[in-house]
Amino acid sequence: MTTVGLDDFKKLDLRIALVRKVEAHPNADRLYVITVEIGGEERVIVAGIRNYYGPEDLLNKKVVVITNILPSVIRGVESNGMLLAVKDSSTLAVLTPERDVATGSPVS
Repeated sequence: MTTVGLDDFKKLDLRIALVRKVEAHPNADRLYVITVEIGGEERVIVAGIRNYYGPEDLLNKKVVVITNILPSVIRGVESNGMLLAVKDSSTLAVLTPERDVATGSPVS
């Protein structure tokens, strides 16, 4: 495991986002193309969670995303953020706030 300092961790901009739209990725059977709202701004994020969640499970859910990760093209679709999730040997869970907080709120 790599150790990072607090200064490196603070470089990550983690925010609460609201899932507005979920579509199957046109070129991959395990990916979704997810449109999220982050404090009034919409972004598209590609996430490999299709085997664990149906679109109806994600729609209107508040999730944690990294907003300042470099954009990347994943199987032909540009992703402008990273949805955070935890996975063990049998399942995957998207990280969500315990209480209702405003979209765009920073995670600290």
